[in-house]
Amino acid sequence: MKKGRGRTSRIRRRKVCRSSASRGVNESHKPEFIELKKWLKDRKFEDTNLIPAYFPDTGRGLMSKTSLQEGQVIISLPESCLLTTDTVIRSYLGAYIAEWQPPASPLLALCTFLVAERHAGDRSPWKPYLEVLPKAYTCPVCLEPEVVNLLPKRLKAKASEQRSRVQVLFTSSRRLFSSLQPLFSEAVESIFSYSAFLWAWCTVNTRAVYMKRGRRQCLSAEPDTCVLAPYLDLLNHSPDVQVKAAFNEETRCYEIRTAAGCRQHEEVLICYGSHDNQRLLLEYGFVPRRNPHACVHVSQDVLVKYLPSTDKQMNKKISILKDHDFIENLTFGWDGPSWRLLTALKVLCLEAEEFPRWKKVLLGEIISDTNEKTSLDIAQKICHYFTEEAEAVLQKVCRMKDKEVAPTDQLTLVETLWTEELQVLRASAQTLSDLRAAPL
Repeated sequence: MKKGRGRTSRIRRRKVCRSSASRGVNESHKPEFIELKKWLKDRKFEDTNLIPAYFPDTGRGLMSKTSLQEGQVIISLPESCLLTTDTVIRSYLGAYIAEWQPPASPLLALCTFLVAERHAGDRSPWKPYLEVLPKAYTCPVCLEPEVVNLLPKRLKAKASEQRSRVQVLFTSSRRLFSSLQPLFSEAVESIFSYSAFLWAWCTVNTRAVYMKRGRRQCLSAEPDTCVLAPYLDLLNHSPDVQVKAAFNEETRCYEIRTAAGCRQHEEVLICYGSHDNQRLLLEYGFVPRRNPHACVHVSQDVLVKYLPSTDKQMNKKISILKDHDFIENLTFGWDGPSWRLLTALKVLCLEAEEFPRWKKVLLGEIISDTNEKTSLDIAQKICHYFTEEAEAVLQKVCRMKDKEVAPTDQLTLVETLWTEELQVLRASAQTLSDLRAAPL
């Protein structure tokens, strides 16, 4: 897993804490949380600031017991509570994993440990933590094929890549799993199944915090930066908050410190990063509403969809955009088409006599009123194309819900994604309409 991909690199130098408007329902009385609190207390952690609660907008999260002040440490989780590769190597699996060749990756070591401990059930010392982990995940790698087919083209391609990576990792690890047979009375094939491995992979990918660690010689050279942090990983995401999070070498605790206050009995939130909705769905399996970073990506094939096929300089224009990194990250957002998208369109809309001035376009200069108008017209056509696509997919999702051809929760997730994208596109369409009506 790449540096910065764990849940607290996404607490990532992370932005700091505030509260949501919705009040939560206290869940600290539930058996699983009572056991988790006992387990944490045995490991020298007692939380005086937060309690587990259920929130209508975000699900399970953590609620403030009292008002939290700016700069206050809201969680200080001792090293003894963290699940790291050190945990794995010190366990009964350690000798097997340490001797394995080629060396297992840190990610594989964590996944293997999670599968084995989940299988151990009541015998696992990590049971109280495992009991509060999700039983299933909604990352695209876990979605039904007919639901994945509903995703936007760009996200669907990334979901396919994600699924392939997980499948390759699982397949290439079967020999390692087989070597663990002496530790189990049951056949390892039934314990380390693909579904069990997928659950473990999603647990690490969606819940791990970032913590820089030195390389263990018995593991591969991949960065060992993912750490599971029980209780802390109940904190939900908001793009509007900031937290500072890091491992304190002096206290030997993983700490989260607020940068903004939080009122009593409101949800304490952290920011996983300034991600758009497609990234949040891909990495974490959820789609927030009214995400300020939400956007609709424009691919190269759509970018040129409404340009004249007779333009003899089109290939050269595309080459220029690629050479200057103007072919990726072209988007529509809440404020309209991005500067990068409009700039790319201005280059593509240059007339033959204007083409020698393409460098000035990339520097933000206006070449002609005609070029400005044409690029806005094309942007509006592209926006309309995406709007029609979103509306068509939402109608299809509605029909699939009625026919119950796929899990409702998965369809609702995709429905939320497209609904948010549609709102972004409508906001962009209004901005484009205003721009086209304004005098040049």
